[in-house]
Amino acid sequence: MAKLYLVGLGPGSLELMSLKARQVVEQADVIVGYGLYVKLIAPLIKQQTLVRSGMTKEWQRADAAINSVQEGKTVALVCSGDAGIYAMASLVFELIAEQDMPIDVEMVPGITAANGCASLVGAPLGHDSCTISLSDLLTPWDVILRRIEAAASADFAITFYNPRSKKRQNQIVEAQDILLKYRSGRTPVAVVNAAYREEQSVQLSTLQEFINLEFGMNASIIIGNTSSYRFRDWIITPRGYRNKYSLEDGETKLGQTPGRALVFENSEQKIEESMS
Repeated sequence: MAKLYLVGLGPGSLELMSLKARQVVEQADVIVGYGLYVKLIAPLIKQQTLVRSGMTKEWQRADAAINSVQEGKTVALVCSGDAGIYAMASLVFELIAEQDMPIDVEMVPGITAANGCASLVGAPLGHDSCTISLSDLLTPWDVILRRIEAAASADFAITFYNPRSKKRQNQIVEAQDILLKYRSGRTPVAVVNAAYREEQSVQLSTLQEFINLEFGMNASIIIGNTSSYRFRDWIITPRGYRNKYSLEDGETKLGQTPGRALVFENSEQKIEESMS
């Protein structure tokens, strides 16, 4: 039966693809994808028909996948990371919804860039976090600035996608300026490129200094929150356990109850504890 699978390949290593993703790719009649992503799964390609295209050809790939399904074929539209996060799924669903097409679609989730990159540097996303793309090709820059400001003021750990390109050099500088209003220049930062691929690189720095490192649009930049700290080659963002328990022996602190909301005597204590 014809079906469209939107497949997240993960960071790019076959080892980090889900079993489901591998099965779908191997059993599909047609594989559609950006040329680089198709290359990453070359060992899984045998008799499948390939439809490849380059950057900025997202609409063409989505249209080709939909047309192939309408011809009665099983199609795997492959994306790096997860198909639903800065990838092809939203466009495909929009096209299907636009004409109310009777197409069977299944999402096959994958490890996102934020997750994959974070895993290489410890637990930088251990508490509330968000992702923000700095590309203004589809989103107005003033909207992106408002999102950075909101995330910075709310003390989210942030993963920036598409941080810099040959044509876009200043956006990451503006993002840094906003973040420095809310957190220390010593805040730990990880700049990760091509996680789990042959060309992988990991650079650890600080909010004040990371801007001087070499990176481009394919890198992900993870910015810690005000509680994040560096230990060895890890970035650790505490979940908040030390607010309720002693890390030395696991005992519950005076006035706290396991399974109950955290109790603070006053707002000053709350601020002091959360920053420690």
